[in-house]
Amino acid sequence: MSDQTQPDSPAAQPPADGEKMVFQAEVNQLLQLMIHSLYSNQEIFLRELISNGSDACDKLRFESIADSSLLEDDTELRITVSVDEEAKTVTVTDNGIGMNRDEVIANIGTIAKSGTRQFLDSLTGDQKTDAKLIGQFGVGFYSAFVVADSVTLVSRKAGESADQAVMWVSDASGGYTLNSAERAERGTEITLHIKDECKDFLNAYRLRSVIKKYSDHITFPIMMMGEVPPVPPAAEGDDEPAPEPQEARLEQVNAASALWTRPKSSIEDEEYQTFYKQVCNDYEDALTWAHNKVEGNQEYTSLLFIPKKAPFDLYDGNHQRNGIKLFVQRVFIMDEAEKLMPRYLRFVRGLVDSNDLPLNVSREILQDNKIIDAIRSASVKRVLGMLEKLAEKQPEDYASFWTEFGACLKEAPGEDFGNKEQVAKLYRFDTTHADKAGELTGLDDYIARMKQGQDKIFYITADGYQAARNSPHMEIFRDKGIEVLLMHDRVDEWMMSYLHEYEGKSFVSIAKGDLDLSAIEGVDAESDEEKAEKEKKAADVAPTIERIKKVLSDSTSDVRASTRLTSSPACVVMGEHDMALHMQQLLKQAGHELPSSKPVLEVNPTHPILDLMDNEQDDERFGDWAHLLLDQALLADGGQLEDSAGFVKRMNEMFLALRS
Repeated sequence: MSDQTQPDSPAAQPPADGEKMVFQAEVNQLLQLMIHSLYSNQEIFLRELISNGSDACDKLRFESIADSSLLEDDTELRITVSVDEEAKTVTVTDNGIGMNRDEVIANIGTIAKSGTRQFLDSLTGDQKTDAKLIGQFGVGFYSAFVVADSVTLVSRKAGESADQAVMWVSDASGGYTLNSAERAERGTEITLHIKDECKDFLNAYRLRSVIKKYSDHITFPIMMMGEVPPVPPAAEGDDEPAPEPQEARLEQVNAASALWTRPKSSIEDEEYQTFYKQVCNDYEDALTWAHNKVEGNQEYTSLLFIPKKAPFDLYDGNHQRNGIKLFVQRVFIMDEAEKLMPRYLRFVRGLVDSNDLPLNVSREILQDNKIIDAIRSASVKRVLGMLEKLAEKQPEDYASFWTEFGACLKEAPGEDFGNKEQVAKLYRFDTTHADKAGELTGLDDYIARMKQGQDKIFYITADGYQAARNSPHMEIFRDKGIEVLLMHDRVDEWMMSYLHEYEGKSFVSIAKGDLDLSAIEGVDAESDEEKAEKEKKAADVAPTIERIKKVLSDSTSDVRASTRLTSSPACVVMGEHDMALHMQQLLKQAGHELPSSKPVLEVNPTHPILDLMDNEQDDERFGDWAHLLLDQALLADGGQLEDSAGFVKRMNEMFLALRS
């Protein structure tokens, strides 16, 4: 293959006819977004195309372990970048695995990736923000259209004959053309017809600088045509014939060394960040990273990064990506090696390079492999240690991390029993100790502030910060100055079903079960007269509570006087092992069947409504009052009324009755 694409070559002259194909709707939309969102960072097109070429070489190197004939007579895997100023083209060529016709359609004409619609919906219209989202989505090939008005791709799959190549041509106007082609070499050649306004990329020196900036750590050689040495003039009086002009030769542009194999002391932070962006398709720097070489019974190197921002689909139920790449003896084996990191750490990016695994390792072999299990266990400890250090040394950066990835870590108690305590140390929650939302606290700080005699960590789950802070269950805790953790992520209720204690302190939901605060110093600091008055009031309303219990016997498991209410008339209390009402409601809306459970209704003996009800002789009116107490308590706890119209009707009738 020529190192310099010529104007009359097939790649430079798109065919006039061929099979016309229409882009998948999402691809067409993405193309337009790429063109208009990445104009401020045009040079990344070269990084993306070289990265794709590197992936193709990686795949061929792996496939050739089982079938060496795929290498044909060309065993030196490489990527070549060439420029033709006259034809206004830049060509990126690799001699990797290549593609056949069906693969070209699947990989370039469509996006076979879940979450595409969510991705498109998450775009903001702000070019800088959208460029980052596009990078997370990993649609690198389409970045070619940021600098090119048309693109021609010619590819031949390794192991197939020269006449089985395929040519793909598009100007991003809604579709593409497919033609059969002939290509002697395996691999893929992508020719970009550069726009006039991007002609600075037709400069070889400019391309070299971009390659050094973004792709220096690609492990395959990236080649470009070198400068032609000038012919020295003949010396005066020299009868020797002038030397023949020398031809330009391909020269390697990148270092082509695996960064992770170098000693940490020789690697600058900027090199780590460049490598991270290249390998992990991110436009931002990593938040932090850990580079470790393990020797002894096992030998492997890990390079693990924590991103600054969560990908748009991280919390999508269909999100399957794992950010860890597996290498064996510097040979790339697979992307998304899910066995190397648990799901709750799916945001971690990076790689593991093992010297102990076989080169022909497969996903099936990884299912139950002691080497993989040991690497995974050590990698999890390393990530958690990295986060502990970040939380201790850089609390502001950790706060940003928690905003992006905290909900992932909350999945840990149900997945990773062995590290549950260490992960819980990393948790941050809103709390009544703070004045507003977002002033988060850790469990260690909560324990340090616990009152004398307090041996439990009190919390409440709700569907929002204000709902948690203003819950009727909070009243006694607010009055007594006892701190409560305010949990309002959807995952919190599930998390707390697995997280039962921390540092020997039990977690107690203030909205579930019986409440006993008597051991906490200062809670029962009341005079004998105050206690006697409370006892008398409770005795006075006992008959009223019995009447309420009879009315609500079908809807509640019990009605009792409350020790947690000081200003609200009533609240519902779930059993210790019952799910919070707001979560029950979410699951029902999602179509899940839940076991039926009746809440306990607690009423405040000192509330004036109880006096009104005590004096109500009309049984029907008393029943309306009882149902109103239960309905408002359910609403305050995040539940949904089965008969909202009945609630409104009773409420209106009560208003009219009070007026008369």
